Amino acid sequence: MPPPSKDWSERSRDLSQLLARAGTGDRAAFATLYERSSSHLFAVVLRICRDRASAEDILQEVYVNVWRAAGGFDAAQSQPLTWLTSIARNRAIDSLRRAQTQPQFQTTTTSDDEDTDVYDATADDNPGPLELLSRAADARALSHCMRDLSAPQRQSVALAFYDGLSHAEVADKMGQPLGTVKSWVRRALMSLKACLERAAQADDAATRKGA
Repeated sequence: MPPPSKDWSERSRDLSQLLARAGTGDRAAFATLYERSSSHLFAVVLRICRDRASAEDILQEVYVNVWRAAGGFDAAQSQPLTWLTSIARNRAIDSLRRAQTQPQFQTTTTSDDEDTDVYDATADDNPGPLELLSRAADARALSHCMRDLSAPQRQSVALAFYDGLSHAEVADKMGQPLGTVKSWVRRALMSLKACLERAAQADDAATRKGA
């Protein structure tokens, strides 16, 4: 495994070293990795599945995968937290698809709070932005819809959704005020929701026509 980048934060270098040791079967290193990353990955999973009990079960599956795949982590390809977040996100989405159920969105904070869930910015009976993003994660429709966003909107959504960062972390990463980042993410997800709904409707119409 190549050494961590000198540009990485101390936390990233630490996680990279723990992954390297876990990849050799070091259970103590793996336990430390869990301790230092599980709260972040749990938040990523919970944002997707929206059920705490399910999120706890999925998190355990995530770390089983991490234990098995730790030896394959490549520091030249991604930072450790990005790699871990990708595993958590994919496992959570797979769980949703297997269950064939929609995530239940519950917003318990006001729009001024840091943890406000902008992923459910438009509450209605239709699938929310997060589910639509999940459904289209591997589809060309998402790429097309992302092109309609401004560069700051694309970056903020990518950091929040794919890297699992909080609004405050996205703001710090982009060097922008927290309120500005919240506005970018909220508007971007509303735009994506509308675009992906149109794409889904078009696909349904094409399927019915070809049936």
